[in-house]
Amino acid sequence: MAGWGSFYRGEGLEEEEEQQIEEEGAEAVADQRFSGRDSLIFLVDASKAMFESDGDAETPFDMTMQCIRNVYTSKIISSDRDLLSVVFYGTENNKNSADFKHIYVLQELDNPGAKRVLELDQYKGDEGRALFRENFGHNADYSLGEALWACSNLFSDVRVKLSHKRIMLFTNEDDPHANDSAKAKLARTRAGDLRDTGIILDLMHLKKPGGFDISLFYRDIINVADDEDLGIQPKESEKLEHLMKKVRAKETKKRTLVRLNLHLSNNVALSVGVYNLIQKAYKPYPVKLYRETNEPVKTKTRMFSGKTGSLLLPSDTKRAQTYGNRQIVLEKEETEELKRFDSPGLFLIGFKPLSMLKQHHHIRPSQFIYPEESLVRGSTALFNALLMKCSEREMMMLCRYTPRRNVPPRFVALVPQEEELDEQKVQIAPPGFHLIFLPYADDKRNVDFTENVPASQEQVDKMKEIIQKLRFKYRYLEINQHALTFWGILDRADSFENPVLQQHFRNLEALALGMLEPEQAEDLTMPKSEQMSHRLGNLVDEFKQLVYPPGYNPDAKAVKRKQTSDGQTEKRPKVEVSKDELWNHVQKGTLGKFTVPALKDACKFLGLRCGSKKQELVDALTEYFNEH
Repeated sequence: MAGWGSFYRGEGLEEEEEQQIEEEGAEAVADQRFSGRDSLIFLVDASKAMFESDGDAETPFDMTMQCIRNVYTSKIISSDRDLLSVVFYGTENNKNSADFKHIYVLQELDNPGAKRVLELDQYKGDEGRALFRENFGHNADYSLGEALWACSNLFSDVRVKLSHKRIMLFTNEDDPHANDSAKAKLARTRAGDLRDTGIILDLMHLKKPGGFDISLFYRDIINVADDEDLGIQPKESEKLEHLMKKVRAKETKKRTLVRLNLHLSNNVALSVGVYNLIQKAYKPYPVKLYRETNEPVKTKTRMFSGKTGSLLLPSDTKRAQTYGNRQIVLEKEETEELKRFDSPGLFLIGFKPLSMLKQHHHIRPSQFIYPEESLVRGSTALFNALLMKCSEREMMMLCRYTPRRNVPPRFVALVPQEEELDEQKVQIAPPGFHLIFLPYADDKRNVDFTENVPASQEQVDKMKEIIQKLRFKYRYLEINQHALTFWGILDRADSFENPVLQQHFRNLEALALGMLEPEQAEDLTMPKSEQMSHRLGNLVDEFKQLVYPPGYNPDAKAVKRKQTSDGQTEKRPKVEVSKDELWNHVQKGTLGKFTVPALKDACKFLGLRCGSKKQELVDALTEYFNEH
């Protein structure tokens, strides 16, 4: 574990890094309406049908509560400032601000925490279902419209600014108000009100005997975000893994790094958002606590004069740079102006075929751009037209990219990507452009390498067999079969997680939830030796025979040479090879298996004069046997 090194970030960022991270409000394209906290309400159907299992499978309610718990624990780690809530409808008892019947607010909108997770754990399994019936009961005479109204009131009662408002509805009833048109009309009306106020309503439908028909009722109820397709709905979930996949796709924040304009010419521009596709994970910052009160310690920095000891104000300090033994003094405004290279934006330079983009051009993880219709109207239509034409003609866009005024410009390639859906109609690849950072001349370098003995074709073929046996599947996004292949998300969401970080978070979870011992994280980076050996069979031994010299055992420890009585090391016995054996090795191309002394002895035996390097000896022997 220690080999992974430290995953803590530094105690504090340098001033230049802080300025690079901060958004410059007056000059950024985005405005303040995009700031705020994310909020999510889990609206759960508590009718009797949710508590009925199909054979040995877990009930839809158990699957829903486990899914909600997973989101809570994930939010505690990734974004603990987000607000979460759990609301039941279809209960006998009721608890909500409007006193609607058969609607129970289990948890108000608040930050996720250990106490809330423990409260959810009470309703797991058979004992949990019995406790639920005792505390809440079941009643089918509910109104979904009133449940949506209660959720809207929860958003209104929050005193902090919210950036995203989302409701996830979990149910296995596809037509809840089939016999009551008034309640069905009220539900459609309340759903329309949510849409008008910017609240997203997602349906997480679960498996139902006979199938879940979304067209009966919920197609008119649900509304999705601007970057999602209402016409594509995933299948109903019958397993927790599929349900978690749908929830993750919806609740994961799609927060932009920056919003800026893509300038196609002097008078034509569209607005786009830039997103990170991958980000390095760190352990959370360690928080210093005062040992007597256990409260967080706040650190403040003050500057004092070295001569008088008086406190210095920001206006009393200046910055200087030494040039030619002379200090050039700069004001703070001047140093900030020096860091401003260009106006933020993407500026089109031209178009190039995708085949000109090579794998060795990769210098850092790419980013992703998507249109921002809320900033410049018509951006989505123009963006889609660019994406379609670039995909059809297999072209990429070359641009100059300046994310902020205090960041140097970079040359980038915008590579098109079409939308991709899986078998359950869940989006696994969004439509847009990959933003590939292109290298400067200074990024390219020539690497010196030593020439080795080339492998024979037989050795290469044997290694190909070994690699073919050890291959396992990834899901990848192929942009162009003749150009560059971009590797995307792996098949499994948990593939190759950092075992140090995973164990760290599980230790924190066990401490917060009062577990006896933490769950051990599986180290997926370790090779599975037994399975690999079973797959390979005798291929490894056959490869060793082709590569290593006769009698060589790579697993054996080196034997220390014996010393004679006078302190000199005993010489190794010579390995004598007949002329016929040498001829056989020349035909097979396996002369490289021999050591340099053995090759020298063979050359002396044949009367050949050659150099001392191994390749020269091999070439001399090969030339001799080809001539004779």
